[in-house]
Amino acid sequence: MKLKRISKTSTLEFFTASTETVLERPFIEEGVKAGFPSPAEDFTEVSIDLNLELLKNPSSTFFCRVSGDSMHDIGISDGDLLIVDKSLEPKNDKIAVCFIDGEFTLKKIKLDKDCCWLVPANKNYKPIKVTDENEFIVWGIVTYAIKSY
Repeated sequence: MKLKRISKTSTLEFFTASTETVLERPFIEEGVKAGFPSPAEDFTEVSIDLNLELLKNPSSTFFCRVSGDSMHDIGISDGDLLIVDKSLEPKNDKIAVCFIDGEFTLKKIKLDKDCCWLVPANKNYKPIKVTDENEFIVWGIVTYAIKSY
């Protein structure tokens, strides 16, 4: 999967992906135990293609790299790569890439009867109340966060 940078803001860097390629890699379907090791004879090798596994709606999926720490408490950190699906509906507690009043932000959505809140996952940031006065668009819903260790 090749990423092509299409835009960069102070909080997010946006990419498109080429999904025409197929790259199957070995996959341990039974999982890797984090406790006691299992015998090697239980190992069965199958293949996985991350394009098929992670991109449920390829034509409406884009990638972005996180800049900042407003979602740190739920495990999304500066530098993480996000997979974002524009075809998914915004719902309570979903993590969304939003455009509000000329700027992009990554927040959890909290729906009230008269407004929407964009809620950070870091106590150093305040929730943002979205009202009719705001220019507001949900660009997409985060489906996966990919970390580098």
